[in-house]
Amino acid sequence: MLWLIQAIEESHLYWLAVQFYGTYPIVTSLIWITTALTFFFRHDLGEQRDDDSFTPFVSILTPAYYEEASIASALRGLTNIDYPNYEVIVINDGSKDRTVERITPFLSDPRVRLLDKKFNEGKAMALNDAIPCAKGDLILVMDADTIPEPQVLKVMVQHFRSPNVGAVAGNARVRNRNNWLSQLQAVEFSSVIGLLRRAQRVWGRVMCVSGVCGMFRKDALRQAGLYSPGMSTEDIDLTFKLQMNNFEIRYEPRALVWMEVPEDIKVLWKQRCRWAVGLGQALKRHVSILWTPKHYRLYPVYVESFLSVLWAWVFVAITSFWAIGMLFGHSPYGGSPLPNYWGVIIFGCCLAQLLVGVLIDAKYERDIIYEFPFAIFYPCFYWMMMSLSSAIHSSKGFVKRLNLSAPVTWRLERQGAD
Repeated sequence: MLWLIQAIEESHLYWLAVQFYGTYPIVTSLIWITTALTFFFRHDLGEQRDDDSFTPFVSILTPAYYEEASIASALRGLTNIDYPNYEVIVINDGSKDRTVERITPFLSDPRVRLLDKKFNEGKAMALNDAIPCAKGDLILVMDADTIPEPQVLKVMVQHFRSPNVGAVAGNARVRNRNNWLSQLQAVEFSSVIGLLRRAQRVWGRVMCVSGVCGMFRKDALRQAGLYSPGMSTEDIDLTFKLQMNNFEIRYEPRALVWMEVPEDIKVLWKQRCRWAVGLGQALKRHVSILWTPKHYRLYPVYVESFLSVLWAWVFVAITSFWAIGMLFGHSPYGGSPLPNYWGVIIFGCCLAQLLVGVLIDAKYERDIIYEFPFAIFYPCFYWMMMSLSSAIHSSKGFVKRLNLSAPVTWRLERQGAD
């Protein structure tokens, strides 16, 4: 067996894999940092030219499934938004708990309506059923565990003064920081997700307008064919479809909303596995981007997403190969997950990216700086777990046959309570 391990180690394929394994996270970190800083200096620190007289009617859609613990807090936040023209449509997607009971007191507010579905058909179908009922030409989609800041509509609608804008992503913040895992995710949403959205805006295209908080032009949703019920992450798929229909997507960091994240490893793992499956499905469904010249501006987002999955596979493969080699008393070149010279460089780039993201978002949430010490867990543990889920489940999404007509049903476990 030792001879086989050494033969693999000496092959050109293994050498290329090790080079990709070592250089990809460094190169991407530097790209994300520089492009995100470009966005920061242009937009975050730039002059905000809001038109207070521009107040188009907005319909807020909030799908809910077994949300008795969080829906009242969300509705209190939604009804306290500082904006003159809006409505709230809550879609109960067949919940059998007290979700409807918690919604009912808010129906005395004429701005709030309830679409009470008797059968659970999934988030995408819930939103598709509600869109024809919406009065507004602009639609804000917000999760049922999310509490918005009062200015969220004012700052998001400004982007729709441009007729080519199809969607705007909001700035999701973590509100339930009750243990190290949720505190680490608070850093992640600044330093990975927020940083990436800024970087991608500079590239020209955005990977995902998250279902946590995203505003859409209703006509753009219709042209894109609405949400796809058979996709595990309907928001990634819709984001690709909007941009393939030539709509521009923007990011508004001032659109702050406070969401709940998993505080348990098992719940987090299930969530990220679903995200990974959805990414694989989206990459498979929209692979035609690569040979469609008119979609050239989507190349960087698509290729980077594909390379991130490929890197996860290389990481898992090389680490497994190293572990097998160690069993036979041989440490393969470049395969050790333990700290070494090159590993320290990767570790440093990762922490630099996390720090830049935290410092940028400190403009909107000063307390995020105090969560940065938890970033040490990101490359040591969290990154490895996310890579494993991506390698396994993105591949499942890419390989498994798509059935877009079969709704993906959902139920999230919430830790918070009203």
